[in-house]
Amino acid sequence: MDRRSLLTGAVATGALAALPSRLLGQAPNEAGGLSLTAPATPFTISDQHRRVLAVAREQLERTRAQVWRGDVVGVIDFALPSSLPRFHFANLEAGTVRSFLVAHGRGSDPEHDGFLKTFSNQPNSFATSRGAYITYEWYKGKYGTSIRLNGIDADNSNVLNRAIVLHPAWYANEDMLAKWGKLGRSDGCFAMGETDFNEALWHLSGGRLIFADKLGLG
Repeated sequence: MDRRSLLTGAVATGALAALPSRLLGQAPNEAGGLSLTAPATPFTISDQHRRVLAVAREQLERTRAQVWRGDVVGVIDFALPSSLPRFHFANLEAGTVRSFLVAHGRGSDPEHDGFLKTFSNQPNSFATSRGAYITYEWYKGKYGTSIRLNGIDADNSNVLNRAIVLHPAWYANEDMLAKWGKLGRSDGCFAMGETDFNEALWHLSGGRLIFADKLGLG
């Protein structure tokens, strides 16, 4: 190979190195060159997660004056059975959603078939309440480290007095599904699996919003 051929090859190699990496894998166009017009693959989320994010933004706007931190909002869709991940952690800054299992109260599901039938705000109902919640501090309770909650809507105004909290529980672990096809029931609290609850400690405690209702988000 002569010196001219070597120089030509070096220039070509340098030109390829200067191209963005996303172009190097594109197929040649009809003229034999690289196609520079093919769009990058867009970031997409599911329709369910898009609806979760919309609910999170709407509820955060409605309760903004009472919420301390608005980066992550918890959205619980009790239209789904306890066998499905229905506790959604909506990260409004990143535009992403992560979903977890959560148990409901035995007063809301007297037949214990895994579906929440009714909400209640009444003391000693052992039922789950609908509405917006603010997460408070951690404390040590019956199930270990738990997150205290306060209800800020008319439908959950008794939450603090009823000691309705967010806590871990063995009966909310995923292995319950293999055995029973559903989770156990709480006394009205939001009970999560013991490992999943650590995610709530990191991402939902300390003045953040949780909104719970039969939402039908899919």
